[in-house]
Amino acid sequence: MAPTMPFSYPATRRTNQADDFHGTVVADPYRWLEEETEEVAGWVAAQSDFAAGYLAAIPGRAELVERLTRLWDFPRWSVPTNRHGTYVFGYNDGLADQPILYRQQGLDGEPELLLDPNTYSEDGAVAVTGTFLSHSGTYMAFNVAEGGSDYMDMHVLEVASGQETGDVIDGMRFGNAEWSPDDLGFYYPRYPDADEGFAINTNMRVFYHRLGEARSDDELIYERPDLPGLGFFPQVTDDGRYLVMSCWDGTASQTRLYVKPLAGDRVVGDPDDFGFHRLFDAFDAAHHFVHSEGSKFYIQTNKDAPRSKVISFDVASGQAESVISEVDDPLEATAVVGGRLVANYLHDAYSRLAIFALDGTFVHDIELPSMGSVAEMAGRADDEDLFINFQSHLDAPAILRYNVASRETTSFHASTAEFDRELFVTRQVFATADDGTQLPIFLTHRRDVSLPAPTVMYGYGGFNIAVTPTFSPARLALLEAGAVFASTVLRGGSEFGESWHEAGMLTRKQRVFDDFAQCGEFLVASGVTTPNQLGIFGGSNGGLLTAASVLQRPDLFGAVVSAVPVTDMLRFHRFTAGRYWTPEYGNADEDPEQFASMLDYSPLHTVDPNGSYPPILITTAEFDDRVVPMHSFKWGAALQAVASNASPVLIRIDRRAGHGLGKPTTKQIEEAADIYGFFLHHLKEDG
Repeated sequence: MAPTMPFSYPATRRTNQADDFHGTVVADPYRWLEEETEEVAGWVAAQSDFAAGYLAAIPGRAELVERLTRLWDFPRWSVPTNRHGTYVFGYNDGLADQPILYRQQGLDGEPELLLDPNTYSEDGAVAVTGTFLSHSGTYMAFNVAEGGSDYMDMHVLEVASGQETGDVIDGMRFGNAEWSPDDLGFYYPRYPDADEGFAINTNMRVFYHRLGEARSDDELIYERPDLPGLGFFPQVTDDGRYLVMSCWDGTASQTRLYVKPLAGDRVVGDPDDFGFHRLFDAFDAAHHFVHSEGSKFYIQTNKDAPRSKVISFDVASGQAESVISEVDDPLEATAVVGGRLVANYLHDAYSRLAIFALDGTFVHDIELPSMGSVAEMAGRADDEDLFINFQSHLDAPAILRYNVASRETTSFHASTAEFDRELFVTRQVFATADDGTQLPIFLTHRRDVSLPAPTVMYGYGGFNIAVTPTFSPARLALLEAGAVFASTVLRGGSEFGESWHEAGMLTRKQRVFDDFAQCGEFLVASGVTTPNQLGIFGGSNGGLLTAASVLQRPDLFGAVVSAVPVTDMLRFHRFTAGRYWTPEYGNADEDPEQFASMLDYSPLHTVDPNGSYPPILITTAEFDDRVVPMHSFKWGAALQAVASNASPVLIRIDRRAGHGLGKPTTKQIEEAADIYGFFLHHLKEDG
């Protein structure tokens, strides 16, 4: 039975709360939804029940869940990490809530169980979110997160036995473990202990943990109280001679690069109080450590090269040389494997792999199966093989093995989903923005689809993140139903280098929404779809994109899903990870120009009391401590206050889940059924 209308939304109290920003008074009547109170808990329960009832009543939902379950049921591997012939990798046989970790001796060895996160909880909501092998492969540190939270505890196990050592670093967030050359301990970053919840994190510090000792006894390695916003990513060079520190400030593209000799080597410049030499400290470009050969460091940088290049920098003499020059295709990532430089380029937003000698001489390109993405690469300088996770809109993730000596690429693990690939097609088209910029769009659909057809247009456009072709079993169900999936490439990402990113950030953020609308107009004008059949979908920053877009162009879209969206642009920086985003969005408290720009598009503040909007589904999760749920709560309440009975506004609130990291398979299937069922129900030619 279809959902019935009219319907009555759960009541939402309004207050007279208002704030003064640089002389402009801005109302915030739903401020109380930011709090963790019994009243908010009751409101959340009522909204959750309302959305669940509506979504469960969508015709065909049970069949969609069944089909999604079958599509999800195929084997998947991660790229293996090699330490002296011992390989560690993740594997999901299909419907396990969390991938299981295995170890294997040699490429042809029998996989042995190392760690099964599915035993940690009955609901599958406890996940291993990062693994870090020691230099010899004797130990592995691993992060454990519960309920989708960004907070995690780091544990250590012995790889040969699979037994935990008892070492635990609790209360971590965005942290890695980098082992010392002797395998006796590791470096790791963490914030000062704080109450759980939505507290802001500052003053990250780096410690050294010696195995067998208490966390409270860990040695402080580095801190910068003069720059409390700095974050740190420690790395030890493969030869064990240097500790390299990448320093970041929120989500800014620029980074600093420091180095501390561990074996008495000379490094240019005077060391600071902690013994680090600040090689690149101007914070004027991105500097990423790639590899070292003695005192020669290979660094990927976009200094004077918006599409990035590779240089060598001798830390003993300070001499810098160009290794791989900037080219038209932006350089996304670089690694050294088997004595060769591996460069992952983006060509019109899909991957191109090239091999270079260490002196920068081009060797050859690695042929990839299709117009897709290199999602992961694994391998070290002394390994013989590079392992590649390759996928596309129609290619399930496959692990490829490239042998450096033979230059041959073979299949190491092939994933096969339950669908006939030949029945579908992906093609790339280009929309033209109003300033003449070409915007790539990947269109995927059944070969026999009749256009115009229901279309789901996806976008992100921010944080220097590239949107490239990836595989999703959920989208296959949409395609099988006769819909088109359109993945857009918008300014704000990294698809065409740092200039492309900068064109869609800070006071230029409106450019991203304009790009998205012009992609939609192109799809309509070219006959792919119609406004009533055009849905838009995005998550996190992409949730902001879809939220702002539907408010600015409600005439262009037939249905909207904003997943874990950022919607309060005036207060986001006051919660958890929100402070990291000010280099991308701005800060309404500190900068009047940025405040004015954000107020113009902030979804919470631009809901038209007399507006008419298409059906909107907002998704969030109770433990999302990255984009906190108040964004969805407050925007959803504002929309429901003006919604017509013909166009529902639903707030889907997932329990025991967070921003998306480590979400169990069962929850992914249920969420996909709600999202794509919502689209298929509402994207009709007659509206």
